[in-house]
Order: sequence, then C-alpha cells, then structure tokens
Amino acid sequence: MTPNDDLELEYRPFSLDLAEPFETAGETIDSRDGFLVRLVDEGSDASDAGGEPAVGYGEATPLPGWTESREDCEQALERARKAIRTGGPSEALETVDRQVAARHALSLALADLQATRDSTPLYRYLGQGPMVGRVPVNATIGDGSPAETASEAREAVDRGFDCCKLKVGLRSVEEDIERVRRVRDSVGETTELRADANEAWTYEEAESALEAFGELGVSILEQPLPAGALEGHADLRAGDHGVSIALDEGLLEHGVDSICEADAADVVVLKPMALGGIDVARKVAAWLTELDVTPLVTTTIDGVVARTGAVHLAAAIPDVPACGLATGELLATDLGRDPVLLEKGSAVVPQAKGLGVQGVWKS
Repeated sequence: MTPNDDLELEYRPFSLDLAEPFETAGETIDSRDGFLVRLVDEGSDASDAGGEPAVGYGEATPLPGWTESREDCEQALERARKAIRTGGPSEALETVDRQVAARHALSLALADLQATRDSTPLYRYLGQGPMVGRVPVNATIGDGSPAETASEAREAVDRGFDCCKLKVGLRSVEEDIERVRRVRDSVGETTELRADANEAWTYEEAESALEAFGELGVSILEQPLPAGALEGHADLRAGDHGVSIALDEGLLEHGVDSICEADAADVVVLKPMALGGIDVARKVAAWLTELDVTPLVTTTIDGVVARTGAVHLAAAIPDVPACGLATGELLATDLGRDPVLLEKGSAVVPQAKGLGVQGVWKS
C-alpha cells in the first residue's frame, strides 16, 4: 500500500469489564481499556464484491508493566492517523514504533486489510504456509485452594482441554506443590500440566518447586524468577529437573540473543500486544525456531480483535505447542462475537478472508 488520500485510519475507545478482577504491576484491574482501530481503503480498486470499501481492524489494549500507558497510546494513534494520510503505512508505523500497543493495533489493521483484499485468511498472509484448521490451546487455572484448583482443572479436561496451566507463586511453595499434586491426581497422567510463577520466587524456592514438579510430570515452568535474573534461569535449566524453563517477562527485558547466549530458556512466550504486533511476533517466532527455542503464543487478556489476531499468529507458526489463547471467558463483555470456536482443546482457526472478525465497529 502506498501513500494516498483513500486510506483513512479511525479509532475509538472501549472498556471491557473483566469477569473477575486480576492483579498486575501492584494494582487491581477490573476492566481492559483500549482503542479499536479501523483502517478503510476507499480506493476504486479496494472495494469488495458488494461494492463496500475494504476494511482492516486492529486493537490497542495497553497493560501496565507491559506496554505504554493508555494516554500515550491514544497520542500515538492520533499521530498515526495523520501520518497515514501524508506518508502512508510506513510513515504511520514509524510514528508509533515505541508505543507497542498502538503499533500492534496499526500493524494488525494493515495486515487484516491486505489479507482481506487478497481474499486469504490472515494466518496464510502472515506465514505463506498451508491451510491450518486448528491450533492447540491450554486452559488457564487460577490460584484457588488445592481442592478448588483440582476441581477447576478436572472441569477443563472434561471440556476437552488436554493441557492446563496453573498459576503459582501467590502461596507458599509447599502449598503450590500440593495444588499441582492434587491436580495431577484429578486429571491423570495423560494431561499436560504447566505452571506460571510470574516472577514470584527466589532461586531456592524455584529449585524446590522444580524438584517436585519434575516428579509430578509438569512440562513447563514459566518465569519462576524475576525478569532480570537471566543467569538464575540458566542455572535452573542446567539443573535438569525434566521441566522446561519458559521466559515471558524476560523476553522484553533481555531480547532473544541474550536469552539464547545464556541458555536461559527452552520456551519463550510471545505476547503480540507487548511485542508491538503479530508481524513482530511472527519474526521473533521464526528467529527462536532457528535457535532451537520453542515459541509459544499468549495474550494480555485482550478483546476479540487482538485475541483473534493471536490465533492467526499461532496458526502461522509450524508445530506450535498449546498456546494461551482461550482467554475470552476472562472478559465479562467483549467488542463483538468471537469467530474462534474452542473445541476439544483446540482453537478452530477462522478461514474467512482477513481476521474473520465482524460487527465490532458499532455506530
């Protein structure tokens, strides 16, 4: 797409209530507040079969500690709105390069628009690969008591999930080990179990947890130490407990090269909103794969536009493991109908042109 007067960027604010509040960066969040972006191409060659202009959608949903503030995001989108009329997509992207949530929205809208014009699903536009019907997803299990955690995991397995990720780190290590043990007893040996500590532990606590988790068949422990502790994660990984070490917050702190040079991770978690777009995340995924590190896609509890974009991203990554994409139920309200069906532990990838999201831009 080249600079022209036919390309128009619009954005509007939204606020999505959460089903339950959650803690992050030292505060309680009750809603996810951001901006829905619409990119319209009024050009004579851009209309669809019905004569309507081609449209691409994007979403910017800032999250404290991960992205710019909501205010900075709005200012960035306003700069992009002006820049795209005079300099086209490249100039608009350059104006939001340091505001990752705003860049996510703009780059997603551009990709959705182009894939729509090409009449191809977004994941095929991203990866240029074969058709993909499903991507595996995990269930996320909250920080309940041992009995509550086991019951929630059992319910997830009964709904078809064969991978459960447990939130750990808010209780004592002993309590978390007991929670994992109860879950294992409840779901049996064939269900994959993961744990996410969100930087909560000291090295000694993480090592103690890993010894028990290895015996309980936990496959991945995500971010056991603070993001800055790269050598600590490398030492935990060298302990060979039979549990893969994943970095999430650590990716933004250190970058791919430093993580791989330190041998600090088996798995790296990609959050498109925090990385600045699914295009950036796709490149990082390919980079990680070349370095024999497994990429895994999750969201930052986003609305349906960004969430669907993350599903397309996962579908564009060959042999992707179960990803953290089944997060729509964490929202009490959403931007529109979810085009992604969750079935038997998988997300059914939309095969319509572009994102496949409809009815989100309400007048």
